[in-house]
Amino acid sequence: MSTIMSNLRETDKNTVSELRKSGWIPSVVYGYETESTPIAVKERDLLDTLRETGRNGVIKLTVDGNDKNVVLNDYQADVLTGFLTHADFLAINMTEELEVDVAINLVGDAPGEKAGGTIQQPVWEITIRVKPSDIPEHIDVDVSELEIGETILVGDIRDKVKFEILTEDEVGLVTISAPRSAEELEALDEATESTEAEPEVIGEDKEEK
Repeated sequence: MSTIMSNLRETDKNTVSELRKSGWIPSVVYGYETESTPIAVKERDLLDTLRETGRNGVIKLTVDGNDKNVVLNDYQADVLTGFLTHADFLAINMTEELEVDVAINLVGDAPGEKAGGTIQQPVWEITIRVKPSDIPEHIDVDVSELEIGETILVGDIRDKVKFEILTEDEVGLVTISAPRSAEELEALDEATESTEAEPEVIGEDKEEK
């Protein structure tokens, strides 16, 4: 288990801004036997840890001299630079199950895609309940037998995993749609050209006959 050191921090805007400029991420830790506490962690330390443990990995976070088992519950990033701007750490009890969102990873080559169909993935994550030590980095979904028009639902994989899936059975994970016909493609092109045509300006004076 990776360890991250943290510093207690003030919450005023000037302090938060200075922390970010210095490579620290304003953060907060809360949860099991932990009051909500404002802290700061080094961005490099957190990124290195996530590369090692994965998005849902358990982290040992040192807060004011005490070690806590935590998971990264949420984070915010700058939309332009991609730099992390805030992180929420959830303190956990290693013996109790918790709810987490886990990524869906498609494996195998779908025959339907080879036949010209288009593979579509409606959702990228599902919610599960699991003990912290058993949280998977992702859930593999095998598409090696998926033909055109077929779909794999959550209910189809429920019995293939060792933890409880909370997402409803009817949610589609992956489907192979049929290739478009020439008529459909032509109609789509015509619709696109129509929407790209310059619209008439409402209220514009027209030339009198």
